Amino acid sequence: MVGSNAAMVGPIRTIGHEDRLSLVDHLEELRTRLFVSGAVLAVAFGICVWQNHALLRIMNEPLKAQTRKQASKGENTPGQAVLAQQGLLKVARDTEAALKQLTRAGSGLSSSTRSGLEPLIPALKADVSKVPRAAVGENPAVFGVGEGFTTTVTISLYFALIIALPVILYELYGFILPALKPHERRAFTPLLLAVPFLFVGGVMFGYFIALPAAIHFFVNFNAGEFNVIVQASQYYSFAATILLVLGVIFQIPVVILAAARLGLVTPTQLRKNRRYAVLACAAVAAFLPGDVITLVLETVPLYVLYEVSILLATFVKPSSEDAGQEQHAAREDPVGDPHTPADETAQPTVQQIIDHVDPNLSA
Repeated sequence: MVGSNAAMVGPIRTIGHEDRLSLVDHLEELRTRLFVSGAVLAVAFGICVWQNHALLRIMNEPLKAQTRKQASKGENTPGQAVLAQQGLLKVARDTEAALKQLTRAGSGLSSSTRSGLEPLIPALKADVSKVPRAAVGENPAVFGVGEGFTTTVTISLYFALIIALPVILYELYGFILPALKPHERRAFTPLLLAVPFLFVGGVMFGYFIALPAAIHFFVNFNAGEFNVIVQASQYYSFAATILLVLGVIFQIPVVILAAARLGLVTPTQLRKNRRYAVLACAAVAAFLPGDVITLVLETVPLYVLYEVSILLATFVKPSSEDAGQEQHAAREDPVGDPHTPADETAQPTVQQIIDHVDPNLSA
């Protein structure tokens, strides 16, 4: 049924599978859902821009941890800078101790000489207090006038996408829902609800496991031959790529369960193909940045997700059974669905038209 009310589709209400809408109605619904998604993304982006300092600190922490390790070992530019700082502070402490000894009454120096040396002690302390204690290069560097601004905006947009993803996925699902048959809808609804949680799990795994390992590998690769300076824009793009890719890769259970729900694969087939699954997980991990250790750290959780998918697939009934039940119910109901439109009734064949057996023609 096409009506004026069907055209006004809200962001929460979805259309039934039996509803009929014109192209204008579909475009109106698409416009409404895009507006809702864009509004949520804009609000999330505003919050992320407001809290950009906290977001930058979060993204910088893996790089800072690696820089501190290098500094403690005296490796690369940060390590050499820390050694220079420590040497300067030691010289300052020794100089202060020597001045205190010289300014004492029993030092053998004249009172005028001791009086001239005494002001040097507080001046030395004031100068030493200005020496930075943190390792040089803990934060990524910028090489342009506007790079700090553009990088901050980019990071805010990345986090805004992550925050707004559940609403965007809901609106997308609500738009494609009318195209799905009832048994397909029952198959995909619980799977789509798991997508945001798996995405967040992949991002967390990338932040705490994959990203630190990748930074350690690349920062230390041939470090003795290069003066390593981490550029802010490249570092954030590198980190965001790892986090987003792992968030997408962690959707493996959804893909496998959807295939099992539709009857495309069975748990038995999945078990037989374990060796190919291991190779596939290793191949996917090989495309991600990192060394051999990173490859193992990324392959293991991917394969664990595959095994969990097999376990869950054993409890999933293929949707083909649901479709068979619907067809069986249709055969038991010869009258048919009273809501079926008249233009979808069976049309006469060519032979029936020639023989004038069609009731409409005979009338």
